[in-house]
Amino acid sequence: MMETLSHLSLGFGVALTFKNIALCFAGCLVGTLIGVLPGVGPIATISILLPITFGLDPTGALIMLAGIYYGAQYGGSTTAILVNIPGEATSVVTTLDGHQMAKQGRAGVALGTAAIGSFFAGCVATVIIAALGAPLTKMALLFGPAEYFSLMVMGLCFAVVLARGSILKAFCMIMLGLLFSTVGTDLETGQERLTFGVASLSDGIDFSVLAMGVFGFAEVLRNLESPEARDVVKGKIGRLLPGWEDLKQSAAPVLRGTFIGGILGILPGNGAVLGPFASYTVEKKIAKDPSRFGKGAIEGVAGPESANNAGAQTAFIPLLTLGIPPNAVMALMVGAMTIHGIIPGPQVMTRNPELFWGMVASMWIGNLMLLVINLPLVGMWVKLLQVPYRLMFPAILIFCCIGIYSVNNQPLDVAFTALFGLFGYLLIKLGFEPAPMLLGFVLGKLMEEKLRQALIISRGSFWTFVERPISAGLLVVAVLVLVIALLPSISKKRDEVFTE
Repeated sequence: MMETLSHLSLGFGVALTFKNIALCFAGCLVGTLIGVLPGVGPIATISILLPITFGLDPTGALIMLAGIYYGAQYGGSTTAILVNIPGEATSVVTTLDGHQMAKQGRAGVALGTAAIGSFFAGCVATVIIAALGAPLTKMALLFGPAEYFSLMVMGLCFAVVLARGSILKAFCMIMLGLLFSTVGTDLETGQERLTFGVASLSDGIDFSVLAMGVFGFAEVLRNLESPEARDVVKGKIGRLLPGWEDLKQSAAPVLRGTFIGGILGILPGNGAVLGPFASYTVEKKIAKDPSRFGKGAIEGVAGPESANNAGAQTAFIPLLTLGIPPNAVMALMVGAMTIHGIIPGPQVMTRNPELFWGMVASMWIGNLMLLVINLPLVGMWVKLLQVPYRLMFPAILIFCCIGIYSVNNQPLDVAFTALFGLFGYLLIKLGFEPAPMLLGFVLGKLMEEKLRQALIISRGSFWTFVERPISAGLLVVAVLVLVIALLPSISKKRDEVFTE
C-alpha cells in the first residue's frame, strides 16, 4: 500500500505540471469534440494526431492521446441523448433511453446522469489500474519469449471472437495485419520481404500511414455516402443535476455498470465496446418492469454510460503492464510508444515509472476535467451538432495529408495513405472490420521477435511452447475460446448479440 501511495505521489508530481495539465485538457476537449460530432471517432482522431505528438515528450504525448480516448466516451453520450445518433460505438445503447428522456423534457437529467456515472466509473477504473499495475508487472517479468508469444496468440484469438460479424472475416483481418507487419527488411538476414522493389517499403509499412488511411480516410468516405439526418431535440435541456429519486434509481446501475465495463474492458478485441451492451442487458433483465426500457428508463443511461467509461480506462491495464493492446485504440497507443522509443511491456513501469504513474494520475485529473467540460458547455456542443458534415470532412482530409507528410517529408506517404483509405473503405463495404487488422499489424513484429527468441533458446524446438506451463495454459485458453465460439449454439447466440 505504501509503495503504491509513493508511486501515486510520483504520478501526480508528473501529471500536475502546467504542460501536462494543458495536454490532458487538450486531449479531453478534443476527445469530447470528436465524441459529440458523429462520424469521426477516437481511432481516426488519434491516427490523425499522431504526427503532432512527435514534438512532445512521451509522457505528455500519451497523456493527451489517452484523454482523447476516454474523452470521446463522454462526448458520445451527448450526441446519443440530444440527436439520437451515437457519437461513438459505445454510445449506441444510450440512444435507446437517453433520447426518449430528452423527448420527455429530461435531456438535462439524462446528460447529468451520464456525466456523473461516467465520472464515478472512470475514477474507480483508475483505482483498479493503480492497484493492479504493480502485481501484474511483477508477474509479467516472469514471462519469457515463449509466454509472451502465447499471450499474444491468446489475445488475437479473443480479438477474433469478440469482433463484430463473421469469425472467418475477423480471422482473415488478423492474418492480413500479421502479413502487413512482415513487409520490410528482415532484421536477422537483412533480406527485403514483400517490398516489390519499392524502396520506401524497405523499412516496412509506416504505422501512422496504415492507421490514418484505414481509419481516417476510410471513415470520411464512409460518412460521405450517408445522408445527413439529425433529430436534434428542440425543447429546453432543463436542469442538469438529477433529483434524489433519479439518483436512487441510478446508483445500483452505475455500480453494476462500472463492474461489468471494468472486467470487459480488459478483454482483447471489442471488450470495451461490449461493456455498455452487457450492462443494458443486465439492467433490463433484473428490472421489475422491463417494459420501461426503450421509453426513457434512467437505468438504461446510467448503467451503460458507467460501463462505457470503466471499460475505456481498464483497457489500459494490459497495455501498460503487459504491452498487449486489447483494442484498436490501444494498438495506436502502442504505435505512439514505439515512435517515442518506448518498448511496451512490464519494463515500462520499472524503466519509465514517471510515464506509467503520470498517465494513471492524469486519468483522475482528466475525469474531473471532463465533468467540468461536458455539463456547463452543453449549449456549445448543441451548436456544433448543427455543423454540416460536408464542411467538416474536407478540413479533416487536408489536416490528415499535412500530418502524414510531416512524419517523413515524403509525398509517397500521402499516396500510400490514400491507397489504404480506399482499401479500408472497400473492407467496410464488404463487411470486414478493420480493427482486428490493426491489432494483428501492431502485434505482428512483437510476435515474430518473441517466436524467434523462443526457438533460438530451445534450439529450434516448438515443444518449448507446450513444455512451459504458463505458455501451455495460455495456448489452451486460446484454443478453447475459438472452439467454444465455433460451436453452433454459441455461434448463433453470438450472431444474435451482435445483430442486436
